Amino acid sequence: MKLQRKNGLRATALGALAVSGALVLTACGSDDNTGASTGGKKTGAASNIACEGAKGQLLASGSSAQKNAMDLWVKNYMAACTGVEVNYKSSSSGEGIVAFNQGTVGFAGSDSALKPDEVTESKKICKGGQGINLPMVGGPIAIGYNLPGVKDLVLDAPTLAKIFNDKIKKWDDAAIAKLNPNAKLPSTPIQAFHRSEDSGTTQNLGKYLGKAAKADWPYEAEKKWPAPGGQAASGSSGVAAQVKQAEGAIGYFELSYATSQNIPTVQIDTGASAPVAATSENASKAIAAAKVKGTGKDLALDLDYATKAEGAYPVVLVTYEVVCDTGNKAETLSTVKSFLTYTSSEEGQKVLSEAGYAPIPAEINAKVRETVKGLS
Repeated sequence: MKLQRKNGLRATALGALAVSGALVLTACGSDDNTGASTGGKKTGAASNIACEGAKGQLLASGSSAQKNAMDLWVKNYMAACTGVEVNYKSSSSGEGIVAFNQGTVGFAGSDSALKPDEVTESKKICKGGQGINLPMVGGPIAIGYNLPGVKDLVLDAPTLAKIFNDKIKKWDDAAIAKLNPNAKLPSTPIQAFHRSEDSGTTQNLGKYLGKAAKADWPYEAEKKWPAPGGQAASGSSGVAAQVKQAEGAIGYFELSYATSQNIPTVQIDTGASAPVAATSENASKAIAAAKVKGTGKDLALDLDYATKAEGAYPVVLVTYEVVCDTGNKAETLSTVKSFLTYTSSEEGQKVLSEAGYAPIPAEINAKVRETVKGLS
């Protein structure tokens, strides 16, 4: 799989999408290829996407990590259908869940599964039901850095933990030098950037550091950044922009932000025979081992952040689309089902590989499609 080459070819398109703004407009789609359409009108641009029953406007918000995937999905969706508008506001996982539980959006994007108290809160909106997690987007959390003259930088979990915990302050630190014996490391001060708002990406990075570097990362994996020091920026795009412009910087964000802005990314020494690069293929190897931990229609996943499997990139996230299992708003239900049917379709998931994300494993994705079909 020549993913890196594909990613490079798509970098310009992704970069253009990334600066198009937080709001994206689209039309509807589904896997029902009968051609019937009571809402949006299907065009010849993508005849295998239908608009069965969808109508009006659908508002959604949340995870910025899935923004580039969402941009591509809605672009394809708009090419296939007219007359229906889906508006996804890229903010953060925390803000998306708040909006969902306030009833202002039809679905939310979140890089971490709903907490028990958030599920309880969702029951006020999901009449007769509750919020559930549908894994829709997988991918590596890239550790991007700005260190001119240093290529193929290798770090491990303890070293990353010390960097983000403000314990390692310069790039020529002995711990970094040991992992990069052939590199000419400068004494440049490290500028570590993290998310300013509650973020599922932050929480997933915390899960990785907590599992793989317990002695050096004494924090609970929460959406709010827990460690001292460092500098904050808003959204994955904000962190990526800071890393891009600040020499000595390091930060974390979804891979397509690194790809579109040509930001070099860290290879992770997991204890396997060779360091592992942040690629869609390597993230897929880690996500493929995930187990469903949710019950009923909830499909929250349990990821192995401490994996040492050959070629498995351990710093991964899965973004969920959060919906009501029952009790979805009648005026947007058909559009929610139509749109998520497309994103979970084979065609929709194929878009992820081409954009630097990792598709959801087929066995799990089949359950997602079945759950979307049964939403009411």
